[in-house]
Amino acid sequence: MTDHRPQRRPGGLAALRARLQPQLTALRGSGTATAAGLAGAMIANNLVALVATVVFAHEHLDYGSLGALVSYLVILSVVGQAMQVATAREGVLGHLGLGRSLVATVRGWTRTLLMATVVLTVASVLLRHPIAHAVGVRAYWGAALGIPTGCVYLELSLLRGALQSVGDYRTVGLSLVGEQAARLLAGALLAIGLGVTGAYLGSILAYVAMSAYCAVKLRTYAASHSDQTDAAAVSLGRHVWRAAAPIAGLAVIAVLQNIDLIAAKHRFSTSLASSYTATAVAAKVLIWVAMGAAFYLVPEASRRRAAGEDTRPVLARALGIVLVCAAPCLLIFAVASHPLLSVVFGHKKATASDSLLVLGIAFTVLACTYLAIQYMLALKRVWFLIAVGAVAAAEPVLLLQASRHPKGFATLVLAVQAVGAVVAFALALRRDGSRPSTRPPTGDAEPQAGVAELV
Repeated sequence: MTDHRPQRRPGGLAALRARLQPQLTALRGSGTATAAGLAGAMIANNLVALVATVVFAHEHLDYGSLGALVSYLVILSVVGQAMQVATAREGVLGHLGLGRSLVATVRGWTRTLLMATVVLTVASVLLRHPIAHAVGVRAYWGAALGIPTGCVYLELSLLRGALQSVGDYRTVGLSLVGEQAARLLAGALLAIGLGVTGAYLGSILAYVAMSAYCAVKLRTYAASHSDQTDAAAVSLGRHVWRAAAPIAGLAVIAVLQNIDLIAAKHRFSTSLASSYTATAVAAKVLIWVAMGAAFYLVPEASRRRAAGEDTRPVLARALGIVLVCAAPCLLIFAVASHPLLSVVFGHKKATASDSLLVLGIAFTVLACTYLAIQYMLALKRVWFLIAVGAVAAAEPVLLLQASRHPKGFATLVLAVQAVGAVVAFALALRRDGSRPSTRPPTGDAEPQAGVAELV
């Protein structure tokens, strides 16, 4: 029997999906999807870090001391951040070996780093009192953990860089989210009995756990690949030396971004330092925007330089991204600073709210300085580090003499950031007199990892 009923035509949504299916299939297998996935992991990482920030702020502990210790760790971790990028670049170019050769290279680095970590840990423990005094905290064992935690973070960064070089972005993304989740859980639990040191200890446990996870994944990769290259072994010392310029650039930014929290512990009472720390954490949101803009800025500036084109419009567009995002943030800081900090961190952490707008402007300026530094690194300039580094070195000296009122203290932070920006942009905007290479960029100037860290 013939069915004479009219056939139903596919709905509009089904028709659209059928039409776009080939493009979606191609997208899933493209680098765009990979980049989007890694970007999503970074967003999730920051969201979990934000939860950790709120949790630690509401714990019954000295939040100012925790902020100072984390700032100390962020400054130490710039080596790892730069080495992750350098490892990914050298691995992609085949300089570290493939398959089992790559794993052997990383294993050699791990042995060297393990020996260095033991020596540095002993030194850090013996010097825990001077370190704690310099950081402005009484958590002596927390201060002693800073250097070994930085060493473990360097190991994790090397492993992530190796995984990036073989295209395993999924593991890298999961390790980013897992790091913050482990830090939140371990730190919150340990803080109950160990206070600030316990909260701080969560970081090193998170790095150890994610290092083990990444090492297992790297071995799994090696097991499925034969030894495909006879690349000469690269020592860890030589590998670090090759990345000296980006390490120095990140160190300058790390000091400019975090030294105020350490200085605040020396100038304010415990409760006021905790409030200032919460205020500064909220004010630094624009730094994250600048880090995202740098992922466009650096490769595009490198490409234009290689082509002999003017690179300055690229910097201008990246700055535009930061300034557009800064406008609503600064407006909120101007009209609702106290309610914002009270809701997020609690009323006790909102006593320094009158400094939020000033700090917001200061770190917006720093976000622009960050882009200028990344721009100059992309153009293979290094001498600017002396001038900008001098500003960073002067900041702690000046802040230790600053006002004991948060707004006055923040005003000096803004003044230092303004001087740093003037110096950086005076050097960044000059024309490059050197002749660029006619070869296409080989990846020598890639986006450097950021230094922002939620407390």
